[in-house]
Amino acid sequence: MSGQPGRSCPLGYRYRPEQLADTAERWPEDVLLVAGGLYGNPFALDALEAMAAAERARGHRVRLLFNGDFNWFNAEPELFRDINRRVLSHDAMLGNIEFELANPSDAAGCGCSYPAFIDQGVVERSNRIMRRLQQEAAQTPEIGEHLAALKRWRFGIFGGLNILVVHGDGDSLAGWGLSREAFAAGNHPQVSEWFDRSGADVIVSSHTCLPLLWSGEAGGRPCLVANNGSAGMANLAGDPRGLVVRISSKTAIYDSVARCSAGPVTVELVPLAFDVDRWLALFDQLWPKGSEAALSYRQRIVNGPSLEPNRLVL
Repeated sequence: MSGQPGRSCPLGYRYRPEQLADTAERWPEDVLLVAGGLYGNPFALDALEAMAAAERARGHRVRLLFNGDFNWFNAEPELFRDINRRVLSHDAMLGNIEFELANPSDAAGCGCSYPAFIDQGVVERSNRIMRRLQQEAAQTPEIGEHLAALKRWRFGIFGGLNILVVHGDGDSLAGWGLSREAFAAGNHPQVSEWFDRSGADVIVSSHTCLPLLWSGEAGGRPCLVANNGSAGMANLAGDPRGLVVRISSKTAIYDSVARCSAGPVTVELVPLAFDVDRWLALFDQLWPKGSEAALSYRQRIVNGPSLEPNRLVL
């Protein structure tokens, strides 16, 4: 099963934790906003850009970083171009969706590398969504060229800490090793090894679509994992808002739903409130009842998953 499209992990997704710090950058900003899983939602993008603007109005220097999967539901020519134009005007890196748009592969399918606990129907629908999105990307090869030039990870020195931003986990662009399910299954030794081998103090991920904050130790030093779940979809039961990771020593201008300290900075999951009614109207136009995306995602967009806020910190 692991070799099937949608479940396989291509070699191009893989990397070694030791090499992640080789590309370390200095990030001099005051606030780091990391948004994974925008999923082509233009109203969430409006809200995110407004959030960054509000930080700047407070005098904060802001880095807005999209850590992949900013495409997905935007399978319409104008919307596809608009989402990519706007996101690529900020700082961005690859998710599996962007990788497969820039480097289409029948063997990888959607590139999600779904584990065995994900229903096969979800996998097959995701593969079909990807094929439709690839058809849009084929009409705009210049966007594909921009996507192909993006990095698979980012490593920044920020606030005196080493911040590793990945899409998946410490081994793969589409890895699930930083998911809630992996932590529940006792993946802590593997996570600690990724911290040891990469030298990171904080690892920020997305991909697995459910948010979390986890704090622990690696080599006797504190370390922290933050996963925002999705910026463009609901993350909590009965709450339609997206979530964004905010890292800063500056006082937050928005209330967070969860936070942890990491040395001199605070790492928070901050809600992203967008116009859900307008998004649903557009989503239903793009993906009507019975379509792949409607079957897999509409219920979550409306009602959220079954995750309660008091379970965010592991």
